[in-house]
Amino acid sequence: MGLLDRLRERVRGSAAAAGTSAAPTLLKRRRLVGPASDDNQVALRARLHQDPNDSVAFAQLAEVVRREAAEGHEDEERRPRAVADAEWALAEELAHNSRAWYPLIELGRLSLREDLEGAQRRLGIAVEREPTGRALAESLAMLRREGMPEVALALGVGHWRPREHVPGAGRELVQAAAEAGRIGEARRHLDALAEHPEADVVDLREQLDALASRRPAAR
Repeated sequence: MGLLDRLRERVRGSAAAAGTSAAPTLLKRRRLVGPASDDNQVALRARLHQDPNDSVAFAQLAEVVRREAAEGHEDEERRPRAVADAEWALAEELAHNSRAWYPLIELGRLSLREDLEGAQRRLGIAVEREPTGRALAESLAMLRREGMPEVALALGVGHWRPREHVPGAGRELVQAAAEAGRIGEARRHLDALAEHPEADVVDLREQLDALASRRPAAR
């Protein structure tokens, strides 16, 4: 074998050795990505099993399932539907727990545009499952964020119990009424809220007074 042939054999041998040593490293890296993600999901699901209304854990797990759904669909047109379906499936799974109310609020949010009646029904169930008014406050806040103060007002009027619910529920109802342009109704709800021993309504009164003062000028 000539010098050139010997050099070629050495180059091929070095390349083969490099490939053999690199492959296990690459495989190891790939294996680390999958199980770490799986462990995170298991931990989040365990938290939600203990408390299905853990909004932080729900948001983190929803982000995981949305990302996986997006990565599993190369078709850009179908991807948004797949992502929404994945989040819906997660919320629906958790909502079967009789203690769950937060997942029902998420289901309500996801169905607002396509099924308003169904969304209102889910929010009503969430509020009925939670006696302190936290679910009502969360539902009203969500509806206000979605630009539906009238729907929030209808939900609040039907379920708010001023003496039993946390002040936050009443505050959301007052603001929903104000955003719906019903200043008189907002004042009535504010008066009822003011009777709660833990309610601080000074800022709400100031806001309503400011709104009322601007209304004649606007006309």
